Amino acid sequence: MSENLTITTLHDLLDFEGRKFISAEIQLKKVLPQWINIAGSIKLKNVLQKYMDFVKQHIENMQAFYEEEHINSLSLHNRIMEAFIGEAEEKLKSCTDVAVKDACLLASIQSINHFKISIYGTAAAFADLLSLEKTSVVFHQASVNEKQIDDRLTQLAQFEINSKAKAPIELNA
Repeated sequence: MSENLTITTLHDLLDFEGRKFISAEIQLKKVLPQWINIAGSIKLKNVLQKYMDFVKQHIENMQAFYEEEHINSLSLHNRIMEAFIGEAEEKLKSCTDVAVKDACLLASIQSINHFKISIYGTAAAFADLLSLEKTSVVFHQASVNEKQIDDRLTQLAQFEINSKAKAPIELNA
């Protein structure tokens, strides 16, 4: 497949999207260690570490997808993930309070997470329709993993992170 491939079938679209998925996961894998380090909450750090494990697993599974689909070019740059990461970085640089920074980080990760739930769910549906059982399982499992992280983040936001960020302590000089 060339970089300027023509998408004429649903199968072509699935292959094209799959090539972008691994780029998104690699971009996220590069930034997650930094985000784990800046998280103030131990619980948030733990959820992000679990997310890192899922991201690594997704990359491995995507490589199996490439082999099955005989895709030579490993990835196409994912501008959407780049934008999500850029937005998160911009907001995080502006946060001066640890609790607010945790809320910002959690919200940013959930935005990324919701994007990935959507793309993996759509890819699984395409693979199902095309009777690509192994591929469907790869994308379905990725969607399930993303939903698990989303549930953990939602619980953490509701019962800890957002409450702490609601009233940050301000020190007057």
